[in-house]
Amino acid sequence: MALPETSHPRHVVVVLLDSLNRHLLGSYGSSEFDTPNLDRFATNAVRFEQHYTGSLPCMPARHDLLVGALDFLWRPWGSIEIWEEPITAALRQVGVTTKLVTDHPHLFETGGENYHCDFAAWDYQRGHESDPWRTRPDPSWIGAPKFGRNLPYDTNRGWWGAEAEFPGPRVMSEAARWIRDEAPAHDRFLLFIDEFDPHEPFDTPEPYASMYDPDWEGPHLYWPPYAVDAQANGVLDAREARQIRAQYGGKLTMIDTWFGHLLDAIDASPMANDTAVIVCTDHGHYLGEKDTWGKPRSPVFDPLGHTPLLIRWPGVDAGVRGALTTNVDLCATLLDVFGASVEHRVHGNSLVPLLAGGASTVREWALSGVWGREVHLLTQPRAGSGVVKFACAPDGDNEPLVMLSNRWSTMPIPGVPQLRLPRPDDRATLGTMPGTTVPVIRQPFRSGDLLPFWGYGDFAHGSVCFDLDDDPGEDRNRVDDALGRQHRSLLADVLREVEAPPEQLERLGMA
Repeated sequence: MALPETSHPRHVVVVLLDSLNRHLLGSYGSSEFDTPNLDRFATNAVRFEQHYTGSLPCMPARHDLLVGALDFLWRPWGSIEIWEEPITAALRQVGVTTKLVTDHPHLFETGGENYHCDFAAWDYQRGHESDPWRTRPDPSWIGAPKFGRNLPYDTNRGWWGAEAEFPGPRVMSEAARWIRDEAPAHDRFLLFIDEFDPHEPFDTPEPYASMYDPDWEGPHLYWPPYAVDAQANGVLDAREARQIRAQYGGKLTMIDTWFGHLLDAIDASPMANDTAVIVCTDHGHYLGEKDTWGKPRSPVFDPLGHTPLLIRWPGVDAGVRGALTTNVDLCATLLDVFGASVEHRVHGNSLVPLLAGGASTVREWALSGVWGREVHLLTQPRAGSGVVKFACAPDGDNEPLVMLSNRWSTMPIPGVPQLRLPRPDDRATLGTMPGTTVPVIRQPFRSGDLLPFWGYGDFAHGSVCFDLDDDPGEDRNRVDDALGRQHRSLLADVLREVEAPPEQLERLGMA
């Protein structure tokens, strides 16, 4: 059920904070770090309790959000395909002005190079993480330990100093300026703020850098490792782990401060009463939970995959929604709000019925994962309950693998310039994607092939199944009992329903 057209807000602001950890926000019960402005926003918003990632990591997640179609079953990382239409193009057709404000470097490099193109206008604040902005560092800058990272940030970092000059604060300031100076000229608009903070590097000025670890001496450790069993294997010790987690907290509190300035601008706007505001993320970030750091190769446990979603909606009281939701649902919601549609196959369901109170659920299951890794099935046994998570690992060797794409690109890694996505070879054929007759390059991979790097790594955890209602710590693996068997069978049915490549079922032992 959708609300009547007259009940839809005329303006929507989406604030995507990258790597925003649900379990570290005050509005979700944490007191570890200060998030007063996100907490202030949450007091007037609907808080979604069972929101989960879909495709991972960064660009696949943005594909979910801006295209509305799951990515990870067909390809690892890439731009918008030629048979797809981003939501921005669809909104243009119905007269909605779209604006992007971002400092997210992956949007402007190979593998993400066309997500911004169909916005009516876009603004890129330069210098974050892998952004190739400067060719020489400020000679006065003294860097900090990197844990093996080699990114342009260390070249860029010396070119700003004061807090307001950091990329995240610049993004929030520009977005607030647009709300004040330009938004009033538009009858309907979507402002999409893709803010890279609190993603690493967890680099902040004082007082944030020392806020949660005042006794630390020496350069702050703002580059986290990507590792499973990190302390057990000596990647870092307990003192270093505490310092890195504290640096994430400082970055979180800093961007919360600047989010407050944006929120003030929205609230002061004459359009405030007709503006929906959505706060979301692409995924979380492990900070020592299960002795795991970053986004390494492992099942998507809750610190990474169970994400915050806060929506302030005109005419809807603050409250809680316990229904299972996922990121493709946000694209469907925006299409619903503005009365737009796309022609390609989508996987989302609008959240408007949940917000309006006319529905208690919008989906029975959700899929999540990284290409070439475990495929996750999420179900909700009862309305408002916790979910059951089943992560299915390969049955034996991780093969066969297949990639389908007509935009053969991937995330570049500045420190490893020779690492590229393997090109299609003479085994490639032309296939199709669900919902389109456009011929698509279909490249198979077998053991011994050069793979997209997401496909490497072991599956030490095997398949796992957790009932998160009574096991929120994901400590009791029920993969071998009736719950696990039931979800294994259901996953096979779901993969066939979405017309996943048959190789997915074969490598998971479901063919």
